[in-house]
Amino acid sequence: MVVGAALLVGSAAAVQTEVRAASKRLKTGVVAEQQKSAVAVANDAEASYCTPQFKTVLARVIHACGLAGGGERRGCQPADVKSLASINDDDFNALFTPLKARAAVVMFDDASDALDAAGQALVDDRWLDRKGARYFFVVARASPTGGVDLNRQLSHKRANSVLFRIKDRFNAPDIEQQVGLLWLGKEFAQLGKEYCEWNVSRAKGCSEAAINRSAFVSWVDCQL
Repeated sequence: MVVGAALLVGSAAAVQTEVRAASKRLKTGVVAEQQKSAVAVANDAEASYCTPQFKTVLARVIHACGLAGGGERRGCQPADVKSLASINDDDFNALFTPLKARAAVVMFDDASDALDAAGQALVDDRWLDRKGARYFFVVARASPTGGVDLNRQLSHKRANSVLFRIKDRFNAPDIEQQVGLLWLGKEFAQLGKEYCEWNVSRAKGCSEAAINRSAFVSWVDCQL
């Protein structure tokens, strides 16, 4: 009789222990799941400029300008941008306006594609400010003076100067799938003087012509 009572008490205690353990596991599991969900939401959060229109243009640029992988093409020139983006000059620039605090404008000498010390420092600074973004855009331009073909070539060289700087300075294994180049020459989406108020490599003497001897650089934080 005494033995039976002892066994009964022991069984009851064991059951209570198991119940408490199960309850703890359940609570811990719920908390862990909540934490995982919170992390997922945070990781999936997007910047306010990631509008449907911006993401449409972004996706077209990624696939047409060599960022989707599997192709040899690197970058897009003015005719490509006009056709793939299906957007006019002003609307194209307006898409990037919300990036003012994220981006920078690297400026060049007239008829030159050489990055000066200030330009190099600004490219480095913007590249290091990744914050988990996937794509880094380089949108190069040329001033309104000079011929169309010459300025197209010059803006292409300016875009490449930024790319080469990143390659030389940083050991980024996936750089070919991260950096998107667009060279617009003087034909498409010229910048206005108001862009002199952005984060520029040369604030002194900035004018409408000077701001277009440039390469716009920025990581883009949108999920596709």
